[in-house]
Formats: sequence, structure tokens, C-alpha cells
Amino acid sequence: MKHIFERKVYYSDTDAYGVVWHGAYLRWLEAGRVEFCELFGYTLPELTAQDIVLPVTNMNVRYKMSAKLNDVVIVETEVSKFNGLSVTFHQVIKSKETGKVCIDATFDVVAISAQTGKLYRRMPQVLAEIFEKEVGCLQPV
Repeated sequence: MKHIFERKVYYSDTDAYGVVWHGAYLRWLEAGRVEFCELFGYTLPELTAQDIVLPVTNMNVRYKMSAKLNDVVIVETEVSKFNGLSVTFHQVIKSKETGKVCIDATFDVVAISAQTGKLYRRMPQVLAEIFEKEVGCLQPV
């Protein structure tokens, strides 16, 4: 399953050169990962109440093209890998008008205890089931 949402580029998203500031992309990518989990009924407060926090442990963000003021971008998020301990999200931000890719990114996420901050040896079952199913649905390349 792929989570997709649109976002208009506002003045506050841009830098002195009139293009999207690099940190704005990171906010949109985080929103994509959070909303992906929400598709399955798990909000961040609900996960925290279950003693689960999902920090990013690695990110690879490739900037390919800048979006500009008033552009509309599409943010796509899907699970590309799950190994039982961590999940890898593949995310793309592209221009709605042209379809050209602005950002191609991967984020590795693990689960830690909200109370102790210690890493879980395995992804908690409530999330592992979702991520396993998502990886199983991926089309071979």
C-alpha cells in the first residue's frame, strides 16, 4: 500500500532563493510516515501509550529538483523493506504538474521503549504484522 498526499508550497516553505528549503521536505516526509501508520489505525499518541516510539536511525535523501513557491507536490510513502528489527520507508516527492521527482528518500526506523528509551530486539507485534504484510505485497522489480 502506498500513502499519497498533496501539499502546496507556501512562502514559509521557501528560502531566500525562492525554492523549497531543504528542511521543509523533511517535514513533509515525516508527515508521510506518520500518516502511513495512521492508515492502519496507529497514531503516535496511541503507540506511545503502548510504550512504542519510532525514531529514524538512518536517512538517505537525494535532492533531484527544487520545488518552488505555489507548486503543488505529491508525497508518496511505502514500506520497501522489513527485517523484523527495522522498517525501511521509501518516499518520493514529485511535482504534481510535471511528475518530475524532487526528492527520492529512504528512512530506516526502529522501535524503542517510550519509557526507557531502550531498543526493542524485535519490532512490536502490532507493527510487525503490518510491515510484514506490506513487504509481502511489494511487486518484484
